[in-house]
Amino acid sequence: MEPQEPHKPQESREPQESRVPGEPQEQRVPREPHGTITVARALGLPALRRGLPEVVAGQELLERPVRWVHAGEVPHIAALLKGGELLLTTGLGVGSRPAEQRAFVRRLAERGIAALVVELGARFRTLPGPVVDTARSCGLPLVQLHREVPFVTVTEEIHTEIVHAHYALLRQADVVHRQATEVLLRGGGVPEILCHFAAFAANPVFLETPDGHLLYAAGPGGTPPAGAADPLQVWEGLRARRAAERPEPPAGSVMADIPGGGPGPGSVRARLTVLPVAGPLGPVHKIAAERTADLLAVVLLRTRQEEELAARGRGDFLTDLAEGRVEPSDAPAQARVLGFRPGADGPLLPVVMRLEEDPRPLAGGGESWAALAHALQEELAAVGVPVLLGVRLPEGRVPLLAGLRGATERGAVAERIAAALRAGVERAWPDRAGTRPPVVIAGLAVGWDAAGTELRHAAEAANAARGLTDRDWYDVRSLDVDLLLWRLREHGDLAAFVDRVLGPLLTHDRTARPPLVPTLETYLRHAGRKAETARALHLNRQTLYDRLARISRLLGSDLEDPQTVLALGVALQARRHVR
Repeated sequence: MEPQEPHKPQESREPQESRVPGEPQEQRVPREPHGTITVARALGLPALRRGLPEVVAGQELLERPVRWVHAGEVPHIAALLKGGELLLTTGLGVGSRPAEQRAFVRRLAERGIAALVVELGARFRTLPGPVVDTARSCGLPLVQLHREVPFVTVTEEIHTEIVHAHYALLRQADVVHRQATEVLLRGGGVPEILCHFAAFAANPVFLETPDGHLLYAAGPGGTPPAGAADPLQVWEGLRARRAAERPEPPAGSVMADIPGGGPGPGSVRARLTVLPVAGPLGPVHKIAAERTADLLAVVLLRTRQEEELAARGRGDFLTDLAEGRVEPSDAPAQARVLGFRPGADGPLLPVVMRLEEDPRPLAGGGESWAALAHALQEELAAVGVPVLLGVRLPEGRVPLLAGLRGATERGAVAERIAAALRAGVERAWPDRAGTRPPVVIAGLAVGWDAAGTELRHAAEAANAARGLTDRDWYDVRSLDVDLLLWRLREHGDLAAFVDRVLGPLLTHDRTARPPLVPTLETYLRHAGRKAETARALHLNRQTLYDRLARISRLLGSDLEDPQTVLALGVALQARRHVR
């Protein structure tokens, strides 16, 4: 038989708060330690295993987390506990009468302890029936030890496991925080940090204002499982829950406040919420959320970051709609979440503005983009129709949807939207005044599936329209040739075509004066009418004739031939895409 230490009833006469080795005795147990182990894990540790534990009630509840360990022998021990403890006792405080025994177990269950472990021998040879029956009816794991064990050894061993588990959680949360910091240092912003955190949590993540308005929603990324809801659909469900006077998120959610909303020390600027949609959330997600919230607080200190963030969220939705990642049947509800409420029967008007040749210099300038989002939103408020405005930093693009009452409004609304977009850019970026980024107006869309198609067409046409400055806005249909040429340039044949058709003329203009390409462009723009061409170039007719003759000789082409004229026109138009 294994040697046993003498039983020490005096050791546990009074309830004690057990402590980690080396911790001062007077230090109180933390109210919400994050590192925990389960009852089953505690029973499997050597100290308790030597006591030959037998589970007599609550076998199905052994995955309960153990927050701490206590040993006590007084009848009122339940009043001294906080919940989540594994209670060790020899049964001296259980009572001798059945009513006392049932009340003792019931109070422990109501307190929410993790499990009751009774060492047989000093008080009971076997556990009384009222103790076992009450534990079963109350759902309290009840364990009896058939062999004496030193409670101090059990306490130290379990607490060491809890500390190790807590340390492992902290290390995991540190990794997440370090990776989020690296995202920020690489030029990312709040959306990139939220997407990174959503991927770690494998659940949707939301950033909202203190009064409950959505700023940004991020999903875990990758291919969602069958039947998985889009983050905006999840948010719509949360809104419905709050509307039903249930303000708190579902059980198991994780929330973290982002400080900095006002002068007071407890002010809140925004709130980070993670919902357990795809899987449960654990203590590590709570720790990581709190550390991510601290990082977001630093980022949001910059001016109007919330406005930029909301605009980026709307830009992500419009891009997903254009690229077919949003089901048309789900789009109206998601758009409502983002604040877009067009008329029930009116068509939608997609619009795209292309901002920069290379958007990367602006991508790191959070204040610049925030100012743009703010200015555009204010200017568009005066257009007079519902507008859903987004920004897309990676492409330097501003997509939007406008809700019209009828098809006849298209031209007038397009004029007002284009003017508002130009005014917003000039307000936000006065150093870029006069650049006139192209604004492309798509065809009217009846239905959300058509809206996605038209948005994608307008986005591609806006890329093809870079460098055009001769109009306030462009009908997408007028850019079909430019769009075709823009797509062809990816194959490398477009530059060869331009060189084959215009090469001698381009070589001439690099060394000789006057340049002849502007003369050819004006001549083709006026459909070969020489008198109009001469007036547009401020030349007399003979000078124009001489220039046209030189062009014809250089190219070896007849400028009166329709096929030659077509090839020259296409080559001149393609030249803008291959520079």
